[in-house]
Amino acid sequence: MDKIQEKIRQAGIVGAGGGGFPAHIKAASKVEYVIANGAECEPLIHKDYEVMIRYPEKVVDGVKLLMESTGAKKGIVGIKEKNKEAVDAISGAIHNSRIKIHLLGDFYPSGDEFILVYESTKRLIPPQGIPLDIGIVVSNVETLYNITLASEDQPVTEKFITVAGAVNHPTSFVVPVGMSFRDAIAFAGGVSVKDAGVFVGGIMMGKLEFDLDQPITKTTAGLIVLPKEHILIQRKSKTEQSMRRIGKSACDQCSYCTELCPRYVLGYDVQPHKVMRSLGFTMTGEHIWNQYASLCCACGLCTLYACPENLYPKEACDTAKSDLKEKGIKWSGGKEVTPHPMYEGRRTPLKQLMKRLGIEEYNHPSVFTKKESKPKQVSIPLSQHIGTPAQPTVRVGESVKRGQLIGEIPDGKLGAKVHASIDGVVKSVDGSIVVESI
Repeated sequence: MDKIQEKIRQAGIVGAGGGGFPAHIKAASKVEYVIANGAECEPLIHKDYEVMIRYPEKVVDGVKLLMESTGAKKGIVGIKEKNKEAVDAISGAIHNSRIKIHLLGDFYPSGDEFILVYESTKRLIPPQGIPLDIGIVVSNVETLYNITLASEDQPVTEKFITVAGAVNHPTSFVVPVGMSFRDAIAFAGGVSVKDAGVFVGGIMMGKLEFDLDQPITKTTAGLIVLPKEHILIQRKSKTEQSMRRIGKSACDQCSYCTELCPRYVLGYDVQPHKVMRSLGFTMTGEHIWNQYASLCCACGLCTLYACPENLYPKEACDTAKSDLKEKGIKWSGGKEVTPHPMYEGRRTPLKQLMKRLGIEEYNHPSVFTKKESKPKQVSIPLSQHIGTPAQPTVRVGESVKRGQLIGEIPDGKLGAKVHASIDGVVKSVDGSIVVESI
């Protein structure tokens, strides 16, 4: 194994943008392009922006290291043109003619892997494929920052996050992996409303959570707090049965969900309005309509922006993909992809999306603070990545130091190592390792 690949593996690096794929696997591939994803298109989340303006050299060095590891001849950093400070910072850190910046528009979801690859290289990832299929590796800018730290033998123990929405001091900051949502929100001044829910990872693609004792992981981009009565909380709280019942009774097949689907306009055969037909059919035809969900990226635009009836096409697609997988039905569509003539004309401006979501009042700068967060304890999951959970290497009562290995990759399995994020004593070892500060 290449030296930097091994350092990445030892550091336990996974996709920090939310994907969680072990980075040492990507580092072992052979490609033509390395693309750094700094698009950050989830509303109200700004942690990647802060990484780029405060640690541009480490981001660019991470690109160089990944280029060396993969043999890539070209490096691209995708950044929204509106984020001029980030563009200037990264530009100032680039001293290599093989690395360039690609400026992106302020639309959602500009950070989608398929869209980012097309925008920056004009290459199209094959249906149900990955960037590697066309000679490209894509990594989040924080992942690349972590790769630079790994080259200095520093494992992943911290996470950049944004805490925004209905909090007293919207903030971007660094936390120890395993810190609770409760402690992170308290660090941002606490909740500013009586009752609230939290979108973990973002409003569009994140998960709604009410248990504030859940931990921040290597993939958590941020926490968006909203009042419990907010329409987004109300909509996300509905049961799958309720979503299906509403869709079955109210969908009039207007096809807006399809016409505004980012993957559809890029040329992929994703048609949420046809998937909605499965809600009204028996099992005889359900699998036919479900096929149109196979290439859905779950960006949520159809449900939260496009549908004039406030229905749930994205959730119907989620269920359809799950059903197809359970029944062993594989997508069998064509391989040719041609962008729609209206590809550029049907982009969804981020400002317009925030207006539709009803979150404009929370669109404030989440100012970065270097103030150190010091939780009394952390709960570090052994599974924070795609693949097999790590196996614990410590016992209850054992003292650990920040950066110490506490979870190992099982032999021959896809996974990522886990390290202690604070100095302390191990209080429990189960699906997570709880460490109490000394």
